[in-house]
Amino acid sequence: MSTHQVRWSRRFAAGRSLATAALLSGAGLLLAPAILAAQDVAGDLGFVLNTYSFLVWGVLVMWMCAGFTMLEAGSVRSKSASMICMKNIGLYAIAGLMYYVIGYNLMYVDVGSVIGSISLLYGPSADEIALIGGDEGAAAAVAENGYSVMSDWFFQMVFVATTASIVSGALAERVKLWTFFVFVGGLTGVIYPIVGAWTWGGGWLGQMGFTDFAGSTIVHSTGGWAALAGALVVGPRWGKYRKDGSVKATPPSNIPAVTLGVFILWMGWFGFNGGSELALSGVVNAVSMSNILVNTNLAAGAGVITALCLSRSILGRVDLFATLNGAISGMVAITAGPNITNSLWAILIGAVGSLLCMFGLKLLEMRRIDDVVGAVPAHLFAGVWGTLATCIAAGGDFVTQLTGVAAIGVFVFFVSWIFWTVLDRTLGVRVSRSVESIGQDAAELGIDAYPEFVLMVDPDDDNDFRDAD
Repeated sequence: MSTHQVRWSRRFAAGRSLATAALLSGAGLLLAPAILAAQDVAGDLGFVLNTYSFLVWGVLVMWMCAGFTMLEAGSVRSKSASMICMKNIGLYAIAGLMYYVIGYNLMYVDVGSVIGSISLLYGPSADEIALIGGDEGAAAAVAENGYSVMSDWFFQMVFVATTASIVSGALAERVKLWTFFVFVGGLTGVIYPIVGAWTWGGGWLGQMGFTDFAGSTIVHSTGGWAALAGALVVGPRWGKYRKDGSVKATPPSNIPAVTLGVFILWMGWFGFNGGSELALSGVVNAVSMSNILVNTNLAAGAGVITALCLSRSILGRVDLFATLNGAISGMVAITAGPNITNSLWAILIGAVGSLLCMFGLKLLEMRRIDDVVGAVPAHLFAGVWGTLATCIAAGGDFVTQLTGVAAIGVFVFFVSWIFWTVLDRTLGVRVSRSVESIGQDAAELGIDAYPEFVLMVDPDDDNDFRDAD
């Protein structure tokens, strides 16, 4: 039984016993058949609530893809906004198909220490198929599972799409469309599911007791490591770093869109963390889920205020972009342990995550690593911190947590770096300099996001520290 299944079964059992107790309260004179009927009602109710929870929270997490799209489209220059929209809807579709074809099986089906089943496709259980086909006798077996099989698949799938979205923003404005899609296929179909098998699937890290409630490392750091590897292989945008060593500012083209994207992500994160309770069948689940949502909100708020107060000292100005990333990094940090009962720790964890994100933005700039949206600091740096921070109040063991962070980081970074390098030598990873100068919208898609504006040649395009094509 996987870590995911054990975690769910304990919560469902607790919730079901509470529901049954409520139904039988004051029923000492009921006959045995009536008691059994009440237990069946409790089981059916738990099944419906758990399934409903997976589906509704999953839809909310899926809506985070809209948040990433708005954030990225507003962060890039106007000449590349349409391409961002294309990449984000494409990556969501690829993530869903790859996770259906092979990803879920690798992550959750017959997992040993390292990997699950290398088999294709996934679908409802035999009992569910029989029930849909008219066999009412299968209803008890279906209800006993505690949730619809495909509702669980759907909830897990939207998480892998989030991982791919992190990579999209970091490499914006210069990576080739189809090369990016090929990488997304490998990330969502193989790389992420292997990480998931080690942890949530009951593999070797899960057996060690590695704790990551909703994916600070499993989802966010995985996306961050893949994005960092891609940024190193693809290289910075032309003109981003001048020959004299100075950094050219590339301000976001649409700040309202970026802000709207962050608010959408903030809302979606309630589904991301709240849904990871994995059950809604009893009082204990409802209380825990309430705490999770509050802690998520507090961590985000602490991230915003930290960036608002300290961005001038670290970045030289009161930085709106850093403040928006402060909300994201705060939520990334709390994601590993949002089920804590003392919410003061959520504030501290979110604040430190935001602080690390700002220092990370500065570090990448110093190292000439071009990350358009600040995805690596917000998701990787804050994700590592959040995973280690579970040792403070969420029951994590430091050695185990550090082992998980290191192992996942080494695996994802080097596999991603090799994958990006192979793609570079075969398909090519970045567009030509002329395409980048014109913008991928006009050069590749033939559709401008803002057609009423006239494209102006940037004089700094010829003042790049790299050699021309």
